[in-house]
Amino acid sequence: MTSLRRQIGDFTRLRYRRRKALSGWMTFCLTVSACAAAGGLLGVFGYVVWKAVPHFSVSFFTGLPQPVGEPGGGMLNALLGSLFMVALGTGIGVPWGMAAGVYLSEYGRGRLAVWVRFAADMLSSVPSIVTGLFIYVLIVRPMHRFSGFAGALALSVILIPIVARNTEELLKLVPQHIREAGLALGIPRWRVILSIVLRGSRGGLTTGIILGVARISGETAPLLFTALNNRLLSLKWDQPMASLPVQIYTYAISPFEDWNVQAWVGAFVLVLFVFLLNTVTRWVMK
Repeated sequence: MTSLRRQIGDFTRLRYRRRKALSGWMTFCLTVSACAAAGGLLGVFGYVVWKAVPHFSVSFFTGLPQPVGEPGGGMLNALLGSLFMVALGTGIGVPWGMAAGVYLSEYGRGRLAVWVRFAADMLSSVPSIVTGLFIYVLIVRPMHRFSGFAGALALSVILIPIVARNTEELLKLVPQHIREAGLALGIPRWRVILSIVLRGSRGGLTTGIILGVARISGETAPLLFTALNNRLLSLKWDQPMASLPVQIYTYAISPFEDWNVQAWVGAFVLVLFVFLLNTVTRWVMK
């Protein structure tokens, strides 16, 4: 009996050591993976800062692009153009995306809801250059000109599925008995959705919208086919309009050193903008 107990004890200790060793190995692998992901982000951000900060100046935000061969200048036209198109795209895409998300969460029970959900998933996975080509055929060719409105519309198409799926998933987290309590008080269903369900989820909804805006802020391909570019300061919705991502792309592939430097500064401003949006998102979530 004593020998049997000793054998059982040895077997138990052996299994414990194996489990502990396997647990330690998996923890090490997960730590390395997390460090690799964080290291990639820090590497990209650090390299952009290293290339851009020595050339950072106020004239970048206040000046317009200079003619080829002349040093200096800035990207005021691109900054204002990006703000205009992102703001207009957000104003178009957010209401449609939230409406689709509310429908999928509160009313979507039939075949139509299945197709709407499938369309949102497919639209979110479509390459942005395809979206740009679609808006080019739909808006640019009939208007016979590139325009800031076409660029904003392309950005809104990218934003709609992001907001729709985020809204649907967040509203599903609201307990059903809260809706039933509102209906039991005689409140119409649309009022329950607006005043109780959406209001109770406004923190998460705001977070999803901010993340979606951060996503469309750096899009380049759809703007090449819709807004094109403009070296002048123009905020006319029906005319070609400059944008920061397209300006960075144009300057980065140019053979001029001064333009390459400004491309790095523009990339730093764009990364900083996305970083601030994500920081605001974390603050809203808290």
